[in-house]
Amino acid sequence: MTKGIYIATVEDHSGKSLISLGLMHKMLGKMPKVGFFKPIVEDDILDAHTQMMLANFDLKITYEQATGITRSTAIQMINQGKTGEIIDILIEKYKQLEDQSDFVLVEGTDFKNEGGLAELNINVLIAKNFGLPVILIGNGIEKTKTELQDIMQMAYNSYTEKDVQVIAIINNKILPENREVAIAAMKEFLPTNIEAYSIPRIGTLLNPTMREIVAELDGKVLFGEEYLENQVGSMGVGAMQLRNYLPQVRPDNLVITPGDRADIILGVLQANISKNYPQIAGIILTGGIIPEEPIIRLIEGLSLIVPIISVEEGTFQIANEVGAIKSKIFANSHKKIQTSIEVFEENVPISPLLEKLMNFENQILTPRMFQYSLIKKARTSRKHIVLPEGTDERIVLAAARLITANLVDLTLLGDVQKIKDKILSLGIILDFDKINIVNPVDSEHFDDYVKTIYELRKHKNINMDVARDLMLDVSYFGTMMIYKGHADGMVSGAAHTTQHTIRPALQFIKTKPGINLVSSVFFMCLEDRVVVFGDCAINPNPTAAELAEIAISSAESSLAFGIEPKIAMLSYSSGSSGKGEEVEKVRAATEIVKAKRPDLKIEGPIQYDAAVDMEIGQSKMPNSEVAGQASVLIFPDLNTGNNTYKAVQRETGAVAIGPMLQGLNKPVNDLSRGCTVDDIFNTVIITAIQAQGI
Repeated sequence: MTKGIYIATVEDHSGKSLISLGLMHKMLGKMPKVGFFKPIVEDDILDAHTQMMLANFDLKITYEQATGITRSTAIQMINQGKTGEIIDILIEKYKQLEDQSDFVLVEGTDFKNEGGLAELNINVLIAKNFGLPVILIGNGIEKTKTELQDIMQMAYNSYTEKDVQVIAIINNKILPENREVAIAAMKEFLPTNIEAYSIPRIGTLLNPTMREIVAELDGKVLFGEEYLENQVGSMGVGAMQLRNYLPQVRPDNLVITPGDRADIILGVLQANISKNYPQIAGIILTGGIIPEEPIIRLIEGLSLIVPIISVEEGTFQIANEVGAIKSKIFANSHKKIQTSIEVFEENVPISPLLEKLMNFENQILTPRMFQYSLIKKARTSRKHIVLPEGTDERIVLAAARLITANLVDLTLLGDVQKIKDKILSLGIILDFDKINIVNPVDSEHFDDYVKTIYELRKHKNINMDVARDLMLDVSYFGTMMIYKGHADGMVSGAAHTTQHTIRPALQFIKTKPGINLVSSVFFMCLEDRVVVFGDCAINPNPTAAELAEIAISSAESSLAFGIEPKIAMLSYSSGSSGKGEEVEKVRAATEIVKAKRPDLKIEGPIQYDAAVDMEIGQSKMPNSEVAGQASVLIFPDLNTGNNTYKAVQRETGAVAIGPMLQGLNKPVNDLSRGCTVDDIFNTVIITAIQAQGI
């Protein structure tokens, strides 16, 4: 079951407040702890709509917990090419709220300045990375059936093309006589399992209150503050003589007149209490003119005073500004809030919608979601990781990021002064008390480590002198730290070969019980999903039995990191048609996996395109539950695997996290000598997670 819903619109003033109010009211009737989150808010000191939702439903969350970043911050970061960083910030904030809630209602952006494709795209991106289904909201004002259909179909396609599931479309502000027409227009392009609803225009929700008008015009309230919730149905300019103006007064009229027109002011106030004229909503006095003292005293003596507001601007300008004001719902708009909830309940059958929400399971793990999950897992149980190549600039930079993020405890190996000089030369501000820097030869444990390696390897004719030389090697020293329990894992290889990194681990950390082979996987963070590649770093030409073991280990790694394993055993042919020694090896390996682990979903031999492309996969292997949707891809040999992961990484811009070694009793992971700071950062995190005993 999903723990949230994303409410999204495609243009401004679509009335999603009504939908949010209605849904929140219903959700709170189903579960006790419902959260509200607005990823991008306006640049006001506090977003009024968010305040309204928190106050009206007495949600036990703070404004800070309920909001992400401001619109101006989002625009600035997008312009700087930092869209990914926006998503990282929002995922972390949303997940924190999700963890403490039974359900979270997430409300998309307000589409200021007519929105546009950029705003639509950011909503799609947020919904996808939150892993939430979407309710799309349309605005029926001043649209033909075709125009409404076109804009909603475009929005629907934008979400579904990015694998974001839309569970309903609600068209708001539809003329009552056109409601069924609007629903029919949606059903022309929607699949039969997607709900379509329409909500009629409600005048009391479309019209602004006097309070909203005061806020928009920055007016000064002279009288009638207790009646600021009066709703404005129409407006009229009091410029003619009173006898000519009074017949123009309409119910809920807003009278706009210069502040020195005492005749209009007193005349409409008297008409307001007369049974022969309709009641008005309020009066705006323009030009910054305040009525003279006798007029003020006369007004004060009236039994019923509507809001009277003074503004600085002229009558014509104010009339134009009032005409442009769109109605909003504030925390004290009690009548509008209640009306919104009632209208929602009358027009949106909630049971089918709730059923879809309860049954929704997100099948997409985006790279940003995956990386967030790694950080979250690393923080659950803090581990100590040793980095033997302490003077390498990339190692130092990654270490600084890890310490700043407070994710792990770190030990850097090497000459202490050289490492400190490197940190200072890079301009890194780092509290040296937060990082452990050790020169192996000066370590208090050095002699004990020498004796230990001697005892472990003396059957291989290692003497004490050789043991001492080995402990001077940072890879051996770092691995011994793990063996002796002085560290939980090691990451090396930025300046050493793979063999140099893993040889000590194979010699005395050794493999887990029942595991005969150390292998590796990369977590390939593609544009819209994360897949596991194995083995791309360790075993040059595995046998069928070894290939089967790599597949099983990779599936277990996949599952441990939140990816459902669907294993594709890759070859140059799919199914039973291909022949040849290499194909037969893959076929045999597949059968071994099926025999050992019948619970795993596996297909092989299968070609890469059939494994990852649904259309090709279904055409070549229509009955397969893996073809087209593989999440674990096992390569037949190191040559194929290593070149493929690098090709995918370079050509698509994918982030390759790893290699992560599988099968050792304690985690040791090898870096590529061409690794980046990001590679080191990510590999340390997955090493820390492995050390938690996943």
